[in-house]
This record gives sequence, C-alpha cells and structure tokens, in this order.
Amino acid sequence: MKEKELEQLLFEGRLDRGQFVRRGAGAAFGLSAFGTLLAACGGDDDDGGTAASAVAKVRWISPRATLEVMDDYNLWVPIKQGYFKDLKLDVQMIGGPQGDILAPTKFVAENQADVGYPSPGVLSSSIAADVPVISVWEQYPAQVFDFSLPEDSDITDAKQLEGKRIAAGFPGAEVIIHPLLVEVGVDPKSVTVVNGGAQWNQIVAQGKADAGLAWEGLRAQLVGQGLKLKFLLGSEFSKGPSNVYSIRKADLEDENLRDVYTRFFQGVVMGFEFAKENPRAAAQITYGQFPSLQDTLEPQVALESMMQLASGYGASNRDGNGWGYHDADAWETYLDAVHELGQIEKPLKPEDVFTNELVEPANDGADVDRAREDAEGFQLDDDFEKTTPPADLPL
Repeated sequence: MKEKELEQLLFEGRLDRGQFVRRGAGAAFGLSAFGTLLAACGGDDDDGGTAASAVAKVRWISPRATLEVMDDYNLWVPIKQGYFKDLKLDVQMIGGPQGDILAPTKFVAENQADVGYPSPGVLSSSIAADVPVISVWEQYPAQVFDFSLPEDSDITDAKQLEGKRIAAGFPGAEVIIHPLLVEVGVDPKSVTVVNGGAQWNQIVAQGKADAGLAWEGLRAQLVGQGLKLKFLLGSEFSKGPSNVYSIRKADLEDENLRDVYTRFFQGVVMGFEFAKENPRAAAQITYGQFPSLQDTLEPQVALESMMQLASGYGASNRDGNGWGYHDADAWETYLDAVHELGQIEKPLKPEDVFTNELVEPANDGADVDRAREDAEGFQLDDDFEKTTPPADLPL
C-alpha cells in the first residue's frame, strides 16, 4: 500500500497505530515525519489506543449521481437513529459524478470511496478489467431492473422486445440491458438502445421509444408523476442478480478493515429490520432528508417506491440466508452470459466477483431487537400517518 494511502487510513481511524507501524510506514515516512504523524493521531502506540476505540470513516458512493431517492433508506435509518455512531462509524454519503456508470467501482478502487453500489454489469466489467474490487453484500438479491412500456403498447412479454428501440437515461446502459435480453432469448444486436437523458421514460410514455429501462423504486415514482406507462417486471422474467455493495478486495485481508465493514453491515441490517418492522417510519426518515424529494413525491408514492426496493432487498432474508447473501448459481449463470456476449473478455467465476464472508457476522452481530423496538415506538408525522403500506410487497 502506498504511503499516502496508509496516512489517510490512519487519520480516518481505519488503521490503528500498531498496524501502521507493522506495515512499514515508519520507515517509509522517516522517523521525524512518522513521529509527527503519530502525535497528530493521538500519541504513541503504547497509550492503549486501538482502532476499536476510534471512529472509522466509511464513504459510500451512489451509482445514480444523486442521493435524493428513497432507495438508500437502509443507510439513512442507521444514520438518523444513531446506529452507525454507536458502532463507532462515521458513514458519509456521496452522490457520485453525473454520467459515469463506472464510478461505484472506480472511485472505490482509487480510494475516493470505500463502498460502491454497482450493477452486476458494472461490477463484472470492472473486475474483468482488473479493477481490484469485490462484492461483499448482495443488496438486491433478485432482479431489480424492469422495462417500461407505453400504456397502450401491445408488448406483453420481454421476448417481444426483439428489434425494438429501448430508451435509457445514461450512456453505457447496454451492460444492464443486454444480459436481460439474452436471458429471455432476444438477440441484443437486434435492439437499439437510445440515450434519452434525464427524460428517457417520458420518451417512452410519448411512444417515441418502444420500451425503457426502469427499476423497482423508480417504477412507483414514474407512476406517481402521472406518466402513462406500464411495466414488464424483471422479477417475472429474470433470475439474474442485481446491485451489490463492493469494496476494495485488498481490504478483506486486513483484520481491522474487515471489522470496520462488518460493523457497517451490522448497521445496514439494523436499517433493514427497522424498515421491516415499520416501513412508514423508514420512509419518513428518508423522505425527510431531502426537501427537493418532498417537492416531487407525495408521501404515499415515496412509501411505495421504498417498499418496492425493500421487498427485493429482503429476498435472501425471507429465504433463510440472512440479509446480503449472494446466490452462487444466479451469479454463475449471469457471468457465463456476459462472457458469451463479449461484455467481459475473460471468463469469471462467482468467487472472482463476490464473497459471503461478511454476511453471517453482520447478521449475527446486528442489534435487531433495538432496531425493531425503535421502529415500533417511532412517532409518525401527520403525512406518513395517512399512508398505507402496499400489501403485495412482502418485506
């Protein structure tokens, strides 16, 4: 690890002073500089200070170039409720750059963020290109992506997308769309993917494209905005994996950093369990972060958007595998498909792209009882008291 990276980890509390010494940073910096750095971080290593007593910074980056969505309630809840703080974590949320589909892996690899949220296409393409990241958390262990259609469209099956124009909102969306098409037997070469910018689903509603890329959470928002759309639900035609939380692969080799990430995911589990117990409370907390979100979504739509995602987030937990579990069979099928597509040049195995090593300690170590009790006692405001959780979305 480079000197500047070691220095940054020490300042952030993600390495203790003993680990810093053992990695040889003292020799690299020189005795004088090393002493100054240790003093700035709290003194000599024999003062009893450890990483366990320090607050570790975890920087999370969105794939959407915005944080103003309902998707990330499992992070906003533990931030607002103090779960991360009590786990000695300072979780910082980063919106990410506009139009950079690779940001969730690139920024993590370059140590500009710690946890990214890439789609399977971005994750696999990055790893195949030797970007040193790995998934440690299957955030959505089901198919999150859908296709939107004009309300009067004759299309009723994803197989009918052969030869159609499909709108997307960002360049590079083919890495998401093409594997979905292959899975239902559609030749991706027959399809034209149109970059429609921020208004891509408006283009679909106007009939200027045959279909559009959509996803759970966004689906509720589009309907709430009054767009005349219907949907082909990915969960009904695809068994592929969806977005994950990925970290630098090398971080798994460091005991202190593994502990930091384990605590981070314990907080995530508490956020999930809070929302499962009281989805309206989790929606209120998330909605309340962003005045601009309140300007565009009614509370009921915000709740439905969150619960569409929450239902998928909870798939592996409902199957008895706990939150965040990767399904190896789904990933193997997906990786074979993207390799055959030429989307990745070299074949990848499931163990190349993910590990379930942190899933059990995160689930077992989370204070689930506290999260559920907090959710049960949460005071809803007048707006969310009037909302109704959709009965068809199991959490």
